[in-house]
Amino acid sequence: MMTINCNKKLIDISSPKVMGILNVTPDSFFDGGKYKNETDILLQVEKMLSEGATFIDVGAYSSRPGAMHISEEVELQRIVPILELLVQNFPEIIISVDTFRSNVAQKTIEAGAAMINDISGGKMDANMFETVAKLQVPYILMHMLGKPKNMQENPSYEDVTKEVISFFAEQLFKLHQLKVNDVLIDVGFGFGKTIEHNYELLKNLSLFKNLDAPILVGVSRKSMLYKPLKITPRLALNATTSANTIALLNGANILRVHDVKEAMEAIKIVEQLS
Repeated sequence: MMTINCNKKLIDISSPKVMGILNVTPDSFFDGGKYKNETDILLQVEKMLSEGATFIDVGAYSSRPGAMHISEEVELQRIVPILELLVQNFPEIIISVDTFRSNVAQKTIEAGAAMINDISGGKMDANMFETVAKLQVPYILMHMLGKPKNMQENPSYEDVTKEVISFFAEQLFKLHQLKVNDVLIDVGFGFGKTIEHNYELLKNLSLFKNLDAPILVGVSRKSMLYKPLKITPRLALNATTSANTIALLNGANILRVHDVKEAMEAIKIVEQLS
């Protein structure tokens, strides 16, 4: 059995789970500016939970390619009141916070979040690993080449799979030295990768199981799906389900998605094979 400890609850992720995305940014690539008031936020979270999401991932810093940089103060002003609202309305909710800043991690865990999802894998804030160790919460370690502002300018690798595995091995060693117990890995689809790099990683995802860490996959409505099909993110739900199914067959433990119902259906279908 593979478990992670969230708010003193052991979550079994040996059968795949779904993480629903709640972006409270005005400029996220798919749902930016969609959830502007408390009613919209509560309705969307209630919908995701009722459709089967185990986790809700809340982000207040847009990390789409070329996104505007915002200050730590603005990030906290956006996110803390929403966490308090969600915890008040859904006492059993397990919230992941999408941030690369250790101070935001600290304050959002204090506000009721249960885990940290760091797009920079500890590379954009030198205090992140120690903060997570002190908080003793699950940590999602993602790979990103460069920073959101420039990551898609000209991403280059000799061997993308080997280099991302090597990055994880190094960062996992540091986290284990600090006694961070629950670390999940995310190869970072679309974060400093060409479309070819993304598909290479998706094809080789099962190799990452050798790192002995649960695998989170976030491909929902990303450009690696809609660009080859010459469609928009809005029309990329079917492609998302296809990619999620491949990820599940290759060992994904958590699917991070905008569309919970369809991800749950993909899990149920893949589970029919076992």
